Amino acid sequence: MMRSADSLIIFVARVALAVLFLWGGAMKLMGYAGFIGYLQTRGVPYPQLAAPIAIAIELLGSIALVFGIRTRAVGFAMAVYAVVTAVFGHDFWNVTEAAMQQDVAVHFWKNLAIAGGFLLLMVTGAGRLSVDAMRTPRGGLRG
Repeated sequence: MMRSADSLIIFVARVALAVLFLWGGAMKLMGYAGFIGYLQTRGVPYPQLAAPIAIAIELLGSIALVFGIRTRAVGFAMAVYAVVTAVFGHDFWNVTEAAMQQDVAVHFWKNLAIAGGFLLLMVTGAGRLSVDAMRTPRGGLRG
């Protein structure tokens, strides 16, 4: 049985994880051409296709998390996305300058930590304060 405090904490976690990607997706959308250029410099295959997909994942995934819509599936998708962006965007193993390598490594490991948070949401679900809970019979205890 899930306590009310648990659901509140899960809600705060959902919002905390979503804010970063909501902001990032909005910035990518506003600087679309620059984002495509960045993807090209990072060696991302098919940047013209990857850019709208990345923006959609960040914006739609964040909105779904805030409202608790399909949280388990979105949590898994966002975890995969965080790992992929860590590998393509924070490849510290290719950086030769020590200070820069340390900075990029921190961002790489932060992405993996964020992926861990998304995986926890995949396991716990959205909690009672969510659309998912409204769809679940008996008050959404599985959330």
